[in-house]
Formats: sequence, structure tokens, C-alpha cells
Amino acid sequence: MESGAKGDSLEKLKGLQITSLDDDDDDEQEQDIVADEYDDVDEDDDEEDEEQEPVTLGFVEKPKNHWSLLRHLFPSKAGGPPAWLVPVNLPSGRSCLCDICGEPLQFVLQVYAPIMEKDFTFHRTLFLFMCPSMSCLLRDQHEQWKRPPEKPFRSVKVFRCQLPRINPFYSIALCNWCGTWKGDKVCSSCRRVNYCSQKHQVMHWRSGHKIECQQLNLSSHSNFANRWNHFSRETNRLVNYLDGMLIYLILYLHALYMNSPGNLKLTSALALRSLSILMVLPDIISDYDFDLQTVASNSLWPEYEIVNEDESEYDMEMSEDDGHAGSLISKAGMDDTMKSLMNDFEGDGDQKSWASFQGRIAKAPEQVLRYCRNASAKALWPMSSGRPSKGDIPNCSCCGGPRCFEFQILPQLLYYFDIKNDVDSLDWTTIVVYTCEGSCETSINYVEEFVWVQHSSQSINVP
Repeated sequence: MESGAKGDSLEKLKGLQITSLDDDDDDEQEQDIVADEYDDVDEDDDEEDEEQEPVTLGFVEKPKNHWSLLRHLFPSKAGGPPAWLVPVNLPSGRSCLCDICGEPLQFVLQVYAPIMEKDFTFHRTLFLFMCPSMSCLLRDQHEQWKRPPEKPFRSVKVFRCQLPRINPFYSIALCNWCGTWKGDKVCSSCRRVNYCSQKHQVMHWRSGHKIECQQLNLSSHSNFANRWNHFSRETNRLVNYLDGMLIYLILYLHALYMNSPGNLKLTSALALRSLSILMVLPDIISDYDFDLQTVASNSLWPEYEIVNEDESEYDMEMSEDDGHAGSLISKAGMDDTMKSLMNDFEGDGDQKSWASFQGRIAKAPEQVLRYCRNASAKALWPMSSGRPSKGDIPNCSCCGGPRCFEFQILPQLLYYFDIKNDVDSLDWTTIVVYTCEGSCETSINYVEEFVWVQHSSQSINVP
């Protein structure tokens, strides 16, 4: 994504609101899996005639460059491996496992959503993971209704990670003279200090950086010489190990060929000793920051970049041909996906909610995500049943403050993930993410937030 476009899209993430199209007088259908006290769904739904404000829509497309999804570029992406905002102290233990089957969760998507009004949320990304097992997701439907002090066992989890503007990972270099403006110029001699202008560079030089610069150069040369000597020693050691291992293996094969027990015992010990090279290689690699990590799994979902557009841009009615020209999904394919979900709905309330939902997303049928971080924002629900009340959304586990709606994932993403429309295949009508309203500051790198999954078969009995 172009830097200019990314900057525009970040602005779109602020101050937007999602309004519900559901009528206030629609009766909520009672669910088989929920007690009576959970029936109090959002009493404050927006009036049908209330003016709708635009939301930010997310679309997926194949990345144009292999480097465009690196964490240093703060991407929003779906599928593949996550681009962790903070590469240390990642979720671990049971946090990264499905609470139901105990298997590792699979990465779904991440949304880069900074809050510019606060310094400690200058960088901010939300990461969503889920178990690929549909049986676990059906069980999750029951678990998400549990209220404290009951602890739900979840197969879908979302984590919030944020950083201040000045941080150890992505800090912006400021002018070393004024400390105010971006230091996009660097001292040509030591290359250790930055300046916003040539004037400030000259002033710093005359005020004492000339002597400091010489000292930094001497220190730099000394450090470089030490690292080079160390590298040379380790390289020679590596070559010697490789030579020795080759000789030992040749002797070992020769002993096998000659069927000599004495030689076989000796060369076996030497061959085993040569395997100590495996202990040396990680140290040498880590010393010089060689990034050799690759993802071997072919079970990850296809990787896409998420690009943002304002929903208001799609308010202008488009012809059917123009609306699907150049699209990644054919209109027939999209209609089949929606009709398969429609067939599962029962009752007038669900049918009416689905009609409103489909009418809203028909403006941009390829959208996979709807974003708005606003205290009064609400999700666009495909069904009137299976919706949480305010009491079903737990408060933040860190600060105790309320959580608010931030974004939702639509079922269109299933198509892009090449998930087949089989009975046992992964399926949902929408996945809704709620985060701490204050996006509280905490010492934990990855804070677990709350996610609600609405499924077309809300009343399925799970053993």
C-alpha cells in the first residue's frame, strides 16, 4: 500500500460510527442456549430513520510486494502468519491455544488501528485468532454467553497491542539539536545524529559535535574491528567443523563398507561429535541478525493485504456490471454464499434482519470488515437472534472499564480463505470485536479483548 494511501486510511479509522438498520420493535427470538436474563439485547438500538454515518470498509487484495506486509510497515492483513507489532513477549501458554480442543489457534487477521489522541496508542494493532475446527466454534457459541465469575472456554480470541510514539521498536528520529522536528538528515561523518535542517547541523557542529563526532568514529571503528575479528574466528571455526564432519562421515562410511567393528565404534563417536555444529550455528546466526525464519505450514489461510475505503464512497448507485467489474469474486459466487446463509435462518425477525444486513453490504459486496471505534457505535447484525446485550460484554480485564464495539468480520472472508461450503466447514454470519473503551495502558504487550461470534445455527445442541 502506498504511504499516502495508508495515511488517508488511518484518518478514516477515527470518528466513524456504525448504525443498526434493525427496527426497535423487532422482538428478539429466545435462544435454546441462553437463559431468560440474557434476552435484554441492546435496548438503545438506533432509530430506523436516523441518519447513517459512514463506516470504514475493509477489502482484501493480494499484496503487490513481498515486503509490504512486514511488521515495520504496520500492515492490516488477513491470513498467513501475523505481523506482530511487538516481536517480544507474545501470547503464550493457554492464551495461544483453543480452550476447547487444546490445539494452537490459527491467525485470521489483524487491523492496524492507532488512536492519535493518546501518546501510548500511537501504534496500535488488533490480532484475531480462531480454531479452524467447526465443532469447537459450535461449542464456543455456548461458552461466549457465560458471565463472570464463570470462565468461558473460547475457540476465538483477540489481542490488543499498542506502543507509544517513542518506543524501542519503531521510534522516529528527531533533530538532535532542537528535539522538535523529524530528523531526516544525518551527520555524514559519524551517521549517529539526526537533524531537521542544515542550519541546526551547523549549529550543533560548532557547539561541540565536532569533537564528539571524532570520538564516535574512533569507537565505531574499534567496535567494527572487534566484531569483524569475532566473525572471522567464528567463520574459521565453522569451516573447521564442516571439514571435520565431512572427514568423519567418510571414515564412518568406509568402516561400514569394510565391516570393521573397531573402526565403526571409533568413527561413530567422531561422527556424533561433529553434530555439535548444530549447537554452534544458531549462535553465529543470531549474532549477525540473519533472518532465516520461514513458515513451513501449508495449512495457513491465504495471505492478503486489507485496504480501507469509506462506505460513503459506495452510496452512489452503480450498475450491476460496473459493480462487479474487475472484482475478485463473481456475482454468482457471492450470491451463492449469501443464499447458503439465508437458508439457515428461521423466523420473521431473522429474515428481516438479514434483509437489512444484505441491503447494507450490497453497496460493496466484497467487503470483509467493517470498522468503527466509537463509544456509541454498534455492529451490523445479520440476525436478530444470537446478539449480545450490554451485560454480556465483560469489562476490560486490565482497567475494569467498559468495552465498546470496534470492528466486525463478515462471512465473505470465508470465500477468500477457500473454505468450502460443506456441513463441517468453518462458518459464521459475523464476528464482532469489542475492546477497552479507553484502550488502557498496561505493561502486558498483548492484552486479550472480547470477541462475539454469531452463527446461523445458534440453537444447535452441542454435546
